[in-house]
Amino acid sequence: MSLLAPLRRLSDGINQVAIVLSVACILAMLGISFTGFLYKLMTGSALSWTYSLARIFLPWIGFLSMTISLRYGEHVAMTLLVRSLPKALIKVAAAVCLAVIALFAIMLVWYGWGYFLNATQLYMISDNIQLSNRFTAIVVPVSGVIILFHLAHGFALLEHFVDEDEFIDEMIETTDMEEERS
Repeated sequence: MSLLAPLRRLSDGINQVAIVLSVACILAMLGISFTGFLYKLMTGSALSWTYSLARIFLPWIGFLSMTISLRYGEHVAMTLLVRSLPKALIKVAAAVCLAVIALFAIMLVWYGWGYFLNATQLYMISDNIQLSNRFTAIVVPVSGVIILFHLAHGFALLEHFVDEDEFIDEMIETTDMEEERS
């Protein structure tokens, strides 16, 4: 168990980096789109490269946000079905769920790495702006590696084991402590 604590801290650190990168991608996408909008508003003609360049960030936003949502237990889960199972089967179902997530992550890394290596074409944003397809392809295996790190959290990734009453009590205690400090 001593190995899990550093892995969980590393997973949390990687998750914070993923959050920052996702926000940066969203801001870059919005900035590029807004630049195109302002240019069109001021000159009456459109910049041909703004839409294509802004679209480059979509795979990064999608894949990184997938890893972030997994870390916070916000992924697709069949909680109602799982909670209706007997206690012994809940752990079996959770273990199967984690195994499927691990398999998915391994496939992202395995096939994503091949996808990355074979992404040799250039993405034409404009005549002067060209970007390697590897820029978007690398996010596939990277997200798989992040998911594998998140698996160090084990059953905590699954909301099957979240007790709502306990969670609400924790939130109330946290709010009360913050009010006492103020």
